[in-house]
Amino acid sequence: MQAIVETGGKQFRVASGDTLRIPTIEGEVGAEVTLGRVLAVFPGEGADALTGEGLGSASVKATIAGNDRGKKILVFKFKRKKQYKRTIGHRQNYTEVKIGDIAV
Repeated sequence: MQAIVETGGKQFRVASGDTLRIPTIEGEVGAEVTLGRVLAVFPGEGADALTGEGLGSASVKATIAGNDRGKKILVFKFKRKKQYKRTIGHRQNYTEVKIGDIAV
């Protein structure tokens, strides 16, 4: 069974047992959380996807596996002929979660 969930302003396709990185959420390592809005559920092969009102009270449970920061990206600002150059770095925070139960 697979589902599409929205959390942190982004959409993710998840299945039971998956591990994925999502934007930071509150909670300690090992805590069980319910991910945001469930947009669609795919029950299995040959079955139609459930969307909209067909979802009812669908939910996706996950366990927090860790919190960390992503790779550094460099942002370079430049204006030609003006001797203006600025380089700054950015590291995005994320939470790694292990998907548990997808309930319809």
